[in-house]
Amino acid sequence: MAEIPFSTVLAALDNTERPFPAKYLERFSDLAPADLKALQAIWPRLPLPRKHLLLKKLVETFEAETIYSFEALAASLLDDEDGQVRIYALRLLAETADVRLLPRLLQLLQTDPEPASRAAAATLLGQFVQLGELEEISAAHLDQAVTGLLKAATDPDSHLARAALQSLGYASRPEVETLIENAFQHHDPRWQAAALVAAGRSADVARWQEAVIEGFSSEDQPVRLTAVQAAGDLSLKPARQALLNMIDDEEDDEVLQAIIWSLSLIGGEDVREYLQTLIDDTDDDEMLEFLEEALMNLSFTEDAEDFNLLALDEDEPVVKKKKR
Repeated sequence: MAEIPFSTVLAALDNTERPFPAKYLERFSDLAPADLKALQAIWPRLPLPRKHLLLKKLVETFEAETIYSFEALAASLLDDEDGQVRIYALRLLAETADVRLLPRLLQLLQTDPEPASRAAAATLLGQFVQLGELEEISAAHLDQAVTGLLKAATDPDSHLARAALQSLGYASRPEVETLIENAFQHHDPRWQAAALVAAGRSADVARWQEAVIEGFSSEDQPVRLTAVQAAGDLSLKPARQALLNMIDDEEDDEVLQAIIWSLSLIGGEDVREYLQTLIDDTDDDEMLEFLEEALMNLSFTEDAEDFNLLALDEDEPVVKKKKR
């Protein structure tokens, strides 16, 4: 099937008397420079609700299908005069590794008049902190991101400060541990949840193990949820039995699925058997699909553990394959 001409897509977008066809959404992925320029030409005259609905649908498409990339469009909208448009643009950039965007993202973080846009920029900057810690971007770019987030983490806007803290979880800077500890001591469960997200991203099992497991018993759903997710992120093996015990009593579906997924990340004794039992007992198609995905992920976890054990067995000689 021939690709729909982008001029047809733009004509449909510009025709505000009719709904924009969902089948055209994928044409905004990987926009060619000429197509982006043509879109920018009509963008100012589009009604704001039309822009919002289009971007909302693009975000939904992006989050549901990993094959699409709306980076070119999103990057062009970071300077849009409407705050909600900028927020959607930031969400569409969730997987970007383009360090050329860092100056604008830091500017948004520091000076954007829309508080939610500043918080969205803080969330996106966490991607660059993670890339920096993995040495996939330069140390200088990592330092720029971390420095901006450290300042935002003490901002009077608590929503922004929590978003910055979560992104800083990836950072290995000593100041971050203090920020996480302070958040754990906060009476507001929103801060405790943010601390758990950051702890889960820290890879510091010994430091945060006790706080994560303690969060399992919280009566606050977001705290309980983030504690369970942090256990999976940290591959926290001492949490395995506690998570298995939670399955029968947990009434919140989101937390229940998080428990199952975290167990698939942790692995170990009884997990496969328990997941198989849940599969055998369920008659819910969506839950069955989720459990089967978790079982596949458990296999990946077990294979990775077997590989690591082999790699760490120093008693075995290293056998090099002969070149053919």
